[in-house]
Amino acid sequence: MTVRSVVVGFALLLVGFLTVPVQTGSTPARTRHGMVVSQSAVASAVGAEVLRDGGRAIDAAIATAFALAVTHPTAGNIGGGGFIVYRPAAGDPAAYDFRETAPAKASPTMFLVDGKYDSDRHHNSHLSVGVPGTVAGLHLAWKSHGTLPWKRLVDPAVALARDGFVVTDGLARSLAAMLPDFRRYPASLAQFSKNGEPYEPGDVLRQPDLARTLSRIADLGPAGFYEGETAELLEKEMLANGGLITREDLKAYQPKRREPLHGTYRGYDVLAMPPISSGGTALLQMLNILEGYDLRASGFGSALTLHRMAESMRRAYADRARYLGDPDFNPTMPIARLTSKAYADELRRSIDDEKASASQPTSFEWPSEGVETTHVSVVDKDRNAVALTYTLEYGYGSRIVVPGAGFLLNNEMGDFNAGPGLTNADGLIGTEPNLAQPGKRMLSSMTPTILARDGKLFMVTGSPGGRTIINTVLQTVLNVVDFGMNAQEAVDAPRIHHQWLPDRINHERFGFSPDTLALLRTRGHELREIGSQGVAEVIVVDAKTGALEGGIDRRAPDGGAAGH
Repeated sequence: MTVRSVVVGFALLLVGFLTVPVQTGSTPARTRHGMVVSQSAVASAVGAEVLRDGGRAIDAAIATAFALAVTHPTAGNIGGGGFIVYRPAAGDPAAYDFRETAPAKASPTMFLVDGKYDSDRHHNSHLSVGVPGTVAGLHLAWKSHGTLPWKRLVDPAVALARDGFVVTDGLARSLAAMLPDFRRYPASLAQFSKNGEPYEPGDVLRQPDLARTLSRIADLGPAGFYEGETAELLEKEMLANGGLITREDLKAYQPKRREPLHGTYRGYDVLAMPPISSGGTALLQMLNILEGYDLRASGFGSALTLHRMAESMRRAYADRARYLGDPDFNPTMPIARLTSKAYADELRRSIDDEKASASQPTSFEWPSEGVETTHVSVVDKDRNAVALTYTLEYGYGSRIVVPGAGFLLNNEMGDFNAGPGLTNADGLIGTEPNLAQPGKRMLSSMTPTILARDGKLFMVTGSPGGRTIINTVLQTVLNVVDFGMNAQEAVDAPRIHHQWLPDRINHERFGFSPDTLALLRTRGHELREIGSQGVAEVIVVDAKTGALEGGIDRRAPDGGAAGH
């Protein structure tokens, strides 16, 4: 497939498909058959073309994900990792864990120098790179549920990288902001600038090294990434710069098929990601707590509703820090209890409607988590559904492009705790469940989620945003289920975030009235105004008509819904 066919196909969507790269009101994108919603209109069009050609939701999600690795380099990736929650129209749902792993030479003390914590080693170095999982994870999901040939799904991304695509205003601003970081790495500067000068909107961005790597993946599957030339290039970059990843680490990487977490909320079935994602556990815990309140009666955005939401967030995030880590290294995590209705009843009784609780940093905290993740929601004509969230951690990950291979490396090792015995009130942590060990997956907040009702698909949702992801996804669910919003209204609605520590509510600017904020302060909440939170991508099935509604988050540029 050439880039011309991709561009032409995108144009044809105006006739045979529905495309909504930008929306001006709260009317959602609508279509009857299949839909893809992502942070790149071009990538969504690639996925929709797969649906048009008879592909299933998994096929479209994979094609969209590879296209995002070209058109949305801040988070789309082949050098990172993530999760898929899949709900077939018939049969058993599945979850795919392709979170990065620690290299064989990793250790709990790898981020210490002479016994002292070194933040740069943790987040901004070749030591911060985990073994990538994206290619292997997408391939495993395709082997289980795909219908179109693997090469057909990767080739559009090859064409976009080889022949180029038009730089949008949003991408131009993003790349320009990163130029100081890219200057530290010659391959990064060469790939994402014009001889050191920033790209302008309307320029064509070509990535020939990335195209060749994607071609090897298209032809050879995971072996085109984890073995051969790509693996050699990655290992060479590691050895030259103090990194730990070897070809043996790459060849040993294995994605995992897991059982999704299953909960209920007001009669809806909720499918969510199990650990190593903390998202599903915390989401179900919060929904269980909030199910005991009449949120519709207290009203969207009221002080009482926001207080109850914040208190449920506080408790779920405290348990997240206390209990969760890689299940292969922490087999006794109390997930069944944390997600039970009985435990939620217990927690709800500890909430005072008139007074905020107090969060105490007595024994644990958690490390900073990058916000530049990306999410794809897909539904096909048969109502198979995919919620896919994947990331490089920070925006553009480690900012390191592998010379000759053209892809960005993650800095996901920064999601491991800083080191043993380092817990303090400033945010360092040394608790056992999430310390770095060889082959271990680092804790994540990614929360791909699917809802159903009476056996029929109802909603697909997810978001980037680091630790805020869980609360952003929670609010998209509440907005639709409790407050009767359509998909676009649910995405547009203002958001809050509480994560136990620091003990405060973040709220989006201009989202809530001064009177409401004053009432929250009266209850004892500390408040902090922020610009925006998350970039949710939502699909809702209209129960009356069966049509699909797409909600595109305009908090970030370039997103789009495409369907047929």
